[in-house]
Amino acid sequence: MRSRRLIPLVATGVVATLAPGPARAAADPEAVPQKPVWRQCSAPELSGSQCAHIKVPLDYRHPDGKKIDLAISRIRTSTAGKRRGVLLFNPGGPGLAGLSMPQIMKDKLPESVRDQFDLIGFDPRGVGRSSPVTCGLTDEEQEWSNRPYRPASFSRDVALARTVADKCHAKAGDTLPHLTTRNTARDMDVIRSVLGEQKISYFGASYGTYLGAVYTQMFPGRTDRFVLDSAVDPNRFGRGTIQAWASGAEQAFSRWAQWTAQRHALYGLGDTPAKVKKTFWDLVARADRTPIRLDGKSLTGDDIRARRRMFFTVRDAAEKVVELRKAAAGRKKAAAAGPREEPVGEPSGDNTTVGFWSIVCGDAQDWPRDPAQYRHDALRDKEKYPLYGDFASHIKPCAFWGNGSEPTTIVNNDIDVLILQNQWDSQTPLASAQGMHRALKGSRMIYVADGEGHGVYGSDPNSCADKAANAYLSTGRLPDKDVACRATDGQKHDSAKRLIPKPRRPLSSPDRS
Repeated sequence: MRSRRLIPLVATGVVATLAPGPARAAADPEAVPQKPVWRQCSAPELSGSQCAHIKVPLDYRHPDGKKIDLAISRIRTSTAGKRRGVLLFNPGGPGLAGLSMPQIMKDKLPESVRDQFDLIGFDPRGVGRSSPVTCGLTDEEQEWSNRPYRPASFSRDVALARTVADKCHAKAGDTLPHLTTRNTARDMDVIRSVLGEQKISYFGASYGTYLGAVYTQMFPGRTDRFVLDSAVDPNRFGRGTIQAWASGAEQAFSRWAQWTAQRHALYGLGDTPAKVKKTFWDLVARADRTPIRLDGKSLTGDDIRARRRMFFTVRDAAEKVVELRKAAAGRKKAAAAGPREEPVGEPSGDNTTVGFWSIVCGDAQDWPRDPAQYRHDALRDKEKYPLYGDFASHIKPCAFWGNGSEPTTIVNNDIDVLILQNQWDSQTPLASAQGMHRALKGSRMIYVADGEGHGVYGSDPNSCADKAANAYLSTGRLPDKDVACRATDGQKHDSAKRLIPKPRRPLSSPDRS
């Protein structure tokens, strides 16, 4: 998840080269046996894990055709007699590498879970060490997509969106149509087969919840214990997922204003919600006139609005707005810009960006083709959601991308699944998780009242959500009914322990689910 560079990007007729007609059934992984060669992983962030590569078809309609590499990792259980199988992980994105997930999760999971499962990570196809793709995008071509609608720059933004699509079509047009959620789910089933398992268990966060849900739809008989943390609505995946960021950000902003007004003595931003909001919007207007220098960057009003992630937690937002006000008044010393920092385990260049757009554009078929529709929607949504509405509905490369290699998956089943959801998650808002809950009719939801931030599991091992997830992974038994519980102090304020980390790149990095 990032903020400024909306993350991955892709192309104009890139997917249109394949007709979206009915796809043949996926190749049976059992028919092509593979034996992975496990070695100790060489990357420092993977220390303690074993790594291997397997082969999967680029196009599952042609299983004997071109193959690509899939990088997988594992930490094996050492408890004899208790092993149940494998637990796969996906950290979201789309476009995020997942090889480091076993290392991240091993200290969060209790012994009762670690005893039963080998922990399995993988970089999704086209990402990281799994035959990574690139479009050769410049920094500007990656960063433009998290820009607001402005009448004066609209024509240029449309041209840039088209350029991104065209470059991806020219550079990787034969590959990108096959970087889909359905194919990633098929890859997960190949991993299952290669590891000799009848079923898999799974923990997916953010976009990873959608991937997990698609797997349950495609392979219901091979689904064991699935935990979906901070869920995406499968019926809105695509443009609707991004537009949900705007509605979620507006709710978070209003909650922050109320919380901060109650602490006026501490922050001095206003003693009513209206005054707190005015303080923020005055800073935006001030930065539009004269950019505010903060932490080595000159921030315009649009740059400040683009930092919607600051409202993930009310305390963080209050502290950051105080810093911003001090900088505007010249009372905060501007820090020198440091070197660009790459997130651990994530590829450099445009790979993450390309991975994001290939799925968000290719999976969904709800992207308008007429640029004028984006202008209309951006104006409408800026009025409705002033903080981020025009960002979310502005032109994207998907306008020129074309449809994916097969239709969008309809998720509608009764597989046992556990959904974890914070009340105040503005990245995948509560309404998104409720949409997932409706689609997965056998699911149960753990709803964390007053829980804030993106990502539930791992912030407090004593929380009801962590306990419920651990009990389900340990026993396979879902709660008898949905559970609503209160957030602990750790869940409300300690974002450092979350499974879904805050972005480590600067503001010019992309957003994602």
